[in-house]
Amino acid sequence: MTTADPYQGTIVLATVKGDVHDIGKNIVGVVLGCNNFRVIDLGVMTPCDKILKAAVDHKADIIGLSGLITPSLDEMIFVAKEMERLAIRVPLLIGGATTSRTHTAVKIAPRYSAPVIHVLDASKSVVVCSQLLDENLKDEYFEEIMEEYEDIRQDHYESLKERRYLTLSQARKNGFQIDWLSEPPPVKPTFLGTRVFEDYDLQRLVDYIDWKPFFDVWQLRGKYPNRGFPKIFNDKTVGEEAKKVYDDAQNMLKVLISEKKLQARGVVGFWPAQSVEDDIHLYAEGTEPRAAQPIATFYGLRQQAEKDSASADPYLCLADFVAPLHTGVRDHLGLFAVACFGVEELSRAYEEQCDDYSSIMVKALGDRLAEAFAEELHARVRTELWAYCGGEQLGFADLRQLRYGGIRPAPGYPSQPDHTEKLTMWELADIERHTGIRLTESLAMAPASAVSGLYFSNLKSKYFAVGKICKDQIEDYALRKNMSVAEVEKWLGPILGYDTD
Repeated sequence: MTTADPYQGTIVLATVKGDVHDIGKNIVGVVLGCNNFRVIDLGVMTPCDKILKAAVDHKADIIGLSGLITPSLDEMIFVAKEMERLAIRVPLLIGGATTSRTHTAVKIAPRYSAPVIHVLDASKSVVVCSQLLDENLKDEYFEEIMEEYEDIRQDHYESLKERRYLTLSQARKNGFQIDWLSEPPPVKPTFLGTRVFEDYDLQRLVDYIDWKPFFDVWQLRGKYPNRGFPKIFNDKTVGEEAKKVYDDAQNMLKVLISEKKLQARGVVGFWPAQSVEDDIHLYAEGTEPRAAQPIATFYGLRQQAEKDSASADPYLCLADFVAPLHTGVRDHLGLFAVACFGVEELSRAYEEQCDDYSSIMVKALGDRLAEAFAEELHARVRTELWAYCGGEQLGFADLRQLRYGGIRPAPGYPSQPDHTEKLTMWELADIERHTGIRLTESLAMAPASAVSGLYFSNLKSKYFAVGKICKDQIEDYALRKNMSVAEVEKWLGPILGYDTD
């Protein structure tokens, strides 16, 4: 850095290959820019070679990588390895919803000999970058980080040794039991196959918006008792700012809806379904499941981490909530995919006008509307389209606290952490053709303001986290899915209860 350089330093930021989410990265970029850093933002879905070329071309002092979905973690490891191979010795910052200090310390930092630092949010990024570029502080700071990450690694490996697991067959024996023959028979949906919603009325969705994640985007968090919406407005520290941002959001929302700047599209589908062990087989309408070949299969993962021996808690798998084939009880499974279109174009237009605030605001609102669409549609599924909770009368607070009957888990999330299950959904319901929502190579949904998942109607079904699983389950799952063990380990890296290195 020459004395003539007016900036504190140059930082290259990118959302990694296959990932489309960039609100957090954009906020980091704005905050760093306001603190006199030169920010080179490469946008989303950025391949490694483009990141490294930009770092060299712009003589970057720091590289920052961002990602929201779990496959992005592997891409970050790859970038770190490439930086080491090419002897690019600049600090590497890691951030985004799927990242953590533990993953950074255990999986990324050992691959790269220059500093690798996990940054929790935008407010921390300025302090970290300033310390890394301060000639008097940087060596001591890096040493502190190395010691801290070494401790994290030791704790991680110790915890792997201490964990106890059931074998897959033991876990299956202790699965969630439903006495299907004495329960009321499962309700049949009002239609089978798919139904497409071309241009959903956005006004219907406004009341379903959950504002807490909106404030999280802006890193506005009230302290108890003023957490959450609308109590956050009473908070002494962030209340005033939260109210201003909320009012701006309301004004933008009115314009977006009245001028039809955004379009909501979605699809819902229902099929006859039966469980077979940990998997759910779907059948063509009108066939006898016990005599027919399934038209699609959703594969399940079962909890294996040992539970308190004093409790009778079952080892859950999503397939437990669908009637087993051998019972003869006819059941169904649903799926959905919804998205808000037009966000990216509006955001880019604001960026071109140098209006970063509105650019981030429209993305935050797009995400909220997509989530609201999923919430509103699920309410319609429960009361009207599948109608297994016909008399439901829930307030919005009840929805936030998941007090509804049935569940809508999504692939890539704790109840089924495997993103590749989305491929089955997209093929079965022809989602891309019906809605325009496509999957990236890392199986993120594009546009970014999109939500998808499966519908389970059983009133005993509940959300859970699969947690860490063992090699016996990975091998069994790979066999059932006709994938190699290595491929399954790649997609399920964050939940492996053993080390593959």
